[in-house]
Amino acid sequence: QVLLVESGGGLVQPGGSLRLSCKASGFNLAYWNIGWFRQAPGKEREGVSCLGTSDGGRYYTDSVQGRFTISWDNDKNTVYLQMNSLKPEDTAVYFCARSFGRGCTWPLAQSTFGSWGQGTQVTVSS
Repeated sequence: QVLLVESGGGLVQPGGSLRLSCKASGFNLAYWNIGWFRQAPGKEREGVSCLGTSDGGRYYTDSVQGRFTISWDNDKNTVYLQMNSLKPEDTAVYFCARSFGRGCTWPLAQSTFGSWGQGTQVTVSS
């Protein structure tokens, strides 16, 4: 069974850090693109970052560029999203999902992603 399970969310003060994990099971991450998305209350889901495991390409939405870093541990079959200098506007439910192909296409076309995880809540507040 193909599953993506997110973890690592929580409550953090502005300026703090969190590391989200996207653990894959039932398939090998190699040759898949893994995207991180987020949805804040009352807003549409947006693409945050994408990693292409086949070409190593990494993409970030402008609002997180320089603060977030996406990475991949092949041995653990897990993709991470390191989030630093968090801001209240980063508050959202964060999801990961996969798409097949040789590298990410930016901006992300959410319709090409599947096997969505259940999401993990990130709250940035003092």
